[in-house]
Amino acid sequence: MSRTPRLTREAIVDAAVAVADQGGVPQVSMRNVGRRLGVEAMSLYHHVHGKDELLDALADWFYTRIDVPDPRRPWRTSMRERALSARAVLADHPWGVGLIESRGNPGPALLRHHEAVLACLRQNGFSVPLAAHAFSVLDAYVYGFVVSEAGLPVGADGMEPVLDHMEDVLPEGEYPHLRELMAFHMRGRDYRYGEEFEPGLELILDGLEQRLGHGSA
Repeated sequence: MSRTPRLTREAIVDAAVAVADQGGVPQVSMRNVGRRLGVEAMSLYHHVHGKDELLDALADWFYTRIDVPDPRRPWRTSMRERALSARAVLADHPWGVGLIESRGNPGPALLRHHEAVLACLRQNGFSVPLAAHAFSVLDAYVYGFVVSEAGLPVGADGMEPVLDHMEDVLPEGEYPHLRELMAFHMRGRDYRYGEEFEPGLELILDGLEQRLGHGSA
């Protein structure tokens, strides 16, 4: 005798994540999530009032998995760890970037996370404007990097086929700096675009540290 699975809000959100991983956010519907769980869509309404609430919960889900900064720790360490954590989570679910940015009804995990980020910055000497700038530029960097990385035409063989193609289409004697970049920074070292994330993050943190030291917003 088959048993109806026990539904919880958490199980429904986890199923929505699986649906989005398979087909993107447009595939997330009460019907598809119910099908994923082996139940009728109407059964979900006891836990989630509709698709909009499900998408809000799905956006909030990300903030239950990203490291939360500790205001008692140095800001640079905390912001670095948070950025690395956010990049890892979003890289596994790149559809999340657009979803997070599109929702206008923040959930509890998001609010706790944002409060912790601001508390860490403020308690480490950031002015309100500089904390806002830091929060904005760090998130823009992480989100932008994830989108760029997900869109790269790189297969199992890595960057080498891409570099071969670029060299074929670049006219000889033109674009010398592109050729220089490929020859000295990418060729022969199993280059991955993802390697650029941490150096770029350090540049941002260096700039914030300099601003903080000068006491400027």
